[in-house]
Amino acid sequence: MDRETGRPGTGLRTDPRTPSARVSHPPRPRLPQGVAGAPPPPAARRPRRRGLRLSAAVGAGLLLAGGGVVAVDRLGQERAALTPPTPAERALAAAETGRPAALADLEALIGERRQRVRREPADRGSWAVLGAALAERAARSGAPGAYTEAERALQRSLAQGGTPDVRALTGLAVLAGARQDWAGAVRWGEAARDRAPGRAAAYRVLLEAYPGTGDAKGADRALERLRKVRPGPVAEVAAAWVHRERGWREDAEATVYDAAARAATPAERAAALSRAGDLAWERGEAETALARYEGALRAEPEHDGAAAGRARALAGLGRSEEALAAWARARAAAPRPGYAVESGELLLALGRSGEAADHFALARHQAAALARDGVRPEQVLGRLEADHGDPAEAVRLLADEHRRHPGPAASGALGWALHKAGRSAEALPRLRAAVKDGPNTAQPAYHLGMAHLALGERGAARRQLTRALRLAPEFSPLHAERARRELAALGEPAWGPPPA
Repeated sequence: MDRETGRPGTGLRTDPRTPSARVSHPPRPRLPQGVAGAPPPPAARRPRRRGLRLSAAVGAGLLLAGGGVVAVDRLGQERAALTPPTPAERALAAAETGRPAALADLEALIGERRQRVRREPADRGSWAVLGAALAERAARSGAPGAYTEAERALQRSLAQGGTPDVRALTGLAVLAGARQDWAGAVRWGEAARDRAPGRAAAYRVLLEAYPGTGDAKGADRALERLRKVRPGPVAEVAAAWVHRERGWREDAEATVYDAAARAATPAERAAALSRAGDLAWERGEAETALARYEGALRAEPEHDGAAAGRARALAGLGRSEEALAAWARARAAAPRPGYAVESGELLLALGRSGEAADHFALARHQAAALARDGVRPEQVLGRLEADHGDPAEAVRLLADEHRRHPGPAASGALGWALHKAGRSAEALPRLRAAVKDGPNTAQPAYHLGMAHLALGERGAARRQLTRALRLAPEFSPLHAERARRELAALGEPAWGPPPA
């Protein structure tokens, strides 16, 4: 049987290496690498069609329209299906499935929807897509002004009346999370989930928001549902962070590496590798963390989280000048005040206090700009005031934050501010809660150890400071060295019975 024509063959076999035996086929269209959800190529061989029969109108793709017969060229349809999606289409597809989009694609989608709403200002769906894309960009760029622009577009969608567009609800949840309003992110995220339980995007937001409100069970439920709705790298990156928040370091590591291996797009791979870098850094593996962050930046050069992680890893390896350059790159990608605080602390550790003061001033300026745009900067400002400013002001800021979002992170931050304000006895319960209920990382252990030390509890201080340095010997260019000095001053524990 001839495989080309489906007719009986001659029974003769020819050598496929000879020119006369070669069968010429048109080249198969090549899909661009990293495009998720692209349709598969057509079957390798199809029977040739020399015409379309009216007797097989349905099978051949003929439509009756206006009393006439319109032939639809299926080959043309197949070619159209194989046309690579535009950047805006890629970003829209990523949003629909809850995956991260490349920033360049996100910008293309924003530009395309801006043009559409100018032509059709009552298009509720386009306002929703525009607002959601702007919210995602604001969350990832941290640029002042971006948050307000996103909110206006999302509210414009809701103002058209009728049933709220689920994309607008999801966008408002993303926007609330980007503003550190975790209660608002939960409220909008749950509204989006209830409107469309099968969409992954709402669960992705809720998995970030629930820990901020201290709702660990809510995070578990959202993760379980996300894994059913959208199994794959997006769910596994989220699962890794849930495991991390519980202190399950090995589970988090295994899950995030699996997500990186299965990533379908560069943006997805960058998200997974950046999280893998965070986990390696928190384990004290600076070389591994650096490799993961650099892999993330190769996949997505604009990924500010990976740029910041790379700066931390370089500082931990003693490559201070490279670290300062990396911090400059991270601040250029996203003007987040926390980045200026961390680079300032590296400068302090290097003895460059004047430059450090400039970085701390920059952090305050950035925090004020973000506050005008609806972002709540209490966490970063509280940390800055506790360590490099007015600890009493830090207590005021962080007490308000803890009332709104009583999770382990807020407990630990408030406890540290209380300790720095000379109220170490009040700080202890909050610092213990941060160690017990939060991620198994070095900084909460260090904070608890320093509070025990201030209260003269030498054994407890020694245990916690030792734990912090075992978890990550270079967790901070400033505080890790302080932990080593205090441990050296404490000396070895005394053996034998206590003195009479």
